[in-house]
Amino acid sequence: MAMNFSESFKLSGLLCRFSPDGKYLASCVQYRLVVRDVKTLQILQLYTCLDQIQHIEWSADSLFILCAMYRRGLVQVWSLEQPEWHCKIDEGSAGLVASCWSPDGRHILNTTEFHLRITVWSLCTKSVSYIKYPKACQQGITFTRDGRYMALAERRDCRDYVSIFVCSDWQLLRHFDTDTQDLTGIEWAPNGCVLAAWDTCLEYKVLLYSLDGRLLSAYCAYEWSLGVKSVAWSPSSQFLAVGSYDGKVRLLNHVTWKMITEFGHPAAINNPKTVVYKEAEKTPQLGLGPLSFPPPRAMAGALSTSESKYEIASGPVSLQTLKPVADRANPRMGVGMLAFSSDSYFLATRNDNVPNAVWVWDIQKLKLFVVLEHMSSVRSFQWDPQQPRLAICTGGSKVYLWSPAGCVSVQVPGEGDFPVLGLCWHLSGDSLALLSKDHFCLCFLETKEGVGTVCGQRDGHA
Repeated sequence: MAMNFSESFKLSGLLCRFSPDGKYLASCVQYRLVVRDVKTLQILQLYTCLDQIQHIEWSADSLFILCAMYRRGLVQVWSLEQPEWHCKIDEGSAGLVASCWSPDGRHILNTTEFHLRITVWSLCTKSVSYIKYPKACQQGITFTRDGRYMALAERRDCRDYVSIFVCSDWQLLRHFDTDTQDLTGIEWAPNGCVLAAWDTCLEYKVLLYSLDGRLLSAYCAYEWSLGVKSVAWSPSSQFLAVGSYDGKVRLLNHVTWKMITEFGHPAAINNPKTVVYKEAEKTPQLGLGPLSFPPPRAMAGALSTSESKYEIASGPVSLQTLKPVADRANPRMGVGMLAFSSDSYFLATRNDNVPNAVWVWDIQKLKLFVVLEHMSSVRSFQWDPQQPRLAICTGGSKVYLWSPAGCVSVQVPGEGDFPVLGLCWHLSGDSLALLSKDHFCLCFLETKEGVGTVCGQRDGHA
C-alpha cells in the first residue's frame, strides 16, 4: 500500500484546519477563507473577510467557522449551512488579542488588548457578557471535554486566581486563589475532574485542584533553578507529564499525585537495548563517473532535497546537542514538547538542547522505547488520533512516520521545495495535512496495518 499526496494548494499563516466532524477542510489565503470537501478537495464555500485572517477556529458542531483579524479588532463568523448569513464582531478601541469558541458553538469569547476583559458574545440572543481580570499567560482558558465548565486564570491585586464558570449560563461556580508567584498555565484533565495549574519557570510548582476548588496536591521537583517548561495530560487522565528545564520528564500518577518515574534525555545513549534510528541521506546515483568537479546548480538543488531513510545506529550513540545561551531569556534547553498517544501507551518528547531527536517512551513499562534522530531540528510532531502512530516534521521537504512496527521518511513530491513547517491529522487517522509557508497538501495513508506496510511501496524502511 502506498502513501498518496494531493496537489498543493495556496495557504497563508499556516491556517489550515479539519472540521471536528471530519467532513471539511478550511484554509486561508490572505483575507479569503476556503472550505473544501475532505474526500474530493473540491471547494464548497469561498468567504471574503475584511482584512488578512490571523486565526481560524471551527465550532464544535462544524456548522460555523470563526475568523479573527487581530490588527483590526474584528471577528467574522461564517455559516456552512447558510452561506449568505454571517456575523461581524467589532471590539473597537478595546482591541483584540485572542478569540475562541465556547464548547456549545454558539458563544464567542474575545480577549481585549492588555487583557482588560473577556467579552462573551451570544450568536443566538446577540447578548454580551463581560469577564474581568483575565490573566495574560501561556494558557489562561481551558474547557472541560464535556463542555460544561470553563476555568479562567485571573490576576487581580497582584495575586493569581482561578475562576470556574458554568458554560451554559456563564455563572461563576468557584473562585479561588492559587499559591503561585506568576501563574503560567491551567489545563483540565480529559475526564474533567482535576485542574492542573503551573507556575512561572522561575518557581517549580505544579498544583492540582478539584472541580470545587480544593487543592489536591502540590508538586515541586527541585528549587533554585528554572522549572516547568511543558505539561501534558494522558488521554486516560491517569498521568500528568511535566517537562522541565533540567531535561527530564516527570510522570505524576492520578491516585496520589506523586511522581512515579522520571525520564532523562542524555545526549549519549549507552543502553544496547535502546533502539536508535538515525536519518541518513540516500545519495542519488548521478552517473558522473570519476569526474570530481562540483555538480551544476540545478543538480545541487536536487541533492539538497534528496530522499532520506532511517538507519538503526549501533551503540553507544551520541546525539547532536546544542549549547544553550544561559544568560538569555527562554534558553533552548529542557523538555519543550511532549504528547501522549491516543491510547496513552506512548509518550513522545523533545529535549530542546538535543533538538534533532524525538524520544518515544513506553508508558506501560515506564522505559525508553525508541529514539529517532533527524538531520534537522524537529519543528513539530503529532500523534494519529486513532492509533499509536507519530508524524514528525523538521522544516524540510519530508514527513516522518513512526509506529511500533517501524519508521519511515517520505519525500513530499511535487515541483520545487515543500518545507513542511506544520502538520495536522484528520480525526480518522487516514490522512494528514502538511503545511508549508505558502502552500498545503494532503497525505493519504491507505492502510490500517501500521507504518511498515503503509510505506512499503515508497521506501520500505519500516
